[in-house]
Amino acid sequence: MQTKRLILRALEPSDAQRIAALAGVWEVASMTGRIPYPYSEVAAQQWVKGFAAGEVVFGIEHERELIGVCGFTPSGDGNAELGYWIGKDYWGQGFATEAADALMRYGFTKCGIKRFVCKHLSDNAASARVIAKLGFKFAGPDTGWCEARQMDMPVLTYHRRRPWMAALKALHA
Repeated sequence: MQTKRLILRALEPSDAQRIAALAGVWEVASMTGRIPYPYSEVAAQQWVKGFAAGEVVFGIEHERELIGVCGFTPSGDGNAELGYWIGKDYWGQGFATEAADALMRYGFTKCGIKRFVCKHLSDNAASARVIAKLGFKFAGPDTGWCEARQMDMPVLTYHRRRPWMAALKALHA
């Protein structure tokens, strides 16, 4: 998949070193639910080789360099949870929004997703801005596990329904 500035592509085991280097930074890992800290290359390789059934995950490339990851996990009822992270050196350039927007269009039109759910830790203002730009609506507070911090944390939950044009494209796909 290609956007104006990015390529979203399948991850390979050879990406593990780069994933560990980017996601293993405290500022990145501590703002996600699933990334441990520290994050080793071995752990990244195990993750790349062991996606859950139905999980859709893409590496985000900018200028031929992996800069982050985005994906979603369908829940079986037409919903899917969206997730993304960008390496710290690439923050503030709109890459997360651009990649997640492309991923959601793919999910809506090619995978039959009817609604995306997205969450962020309550202290992650940058992710809140990305979610707002993507058109999500606030659904309420919750709690969620943060692997890097090894604790339940307050999270904010959002939903975005499939646009009707995407629903039409999904019918004709």
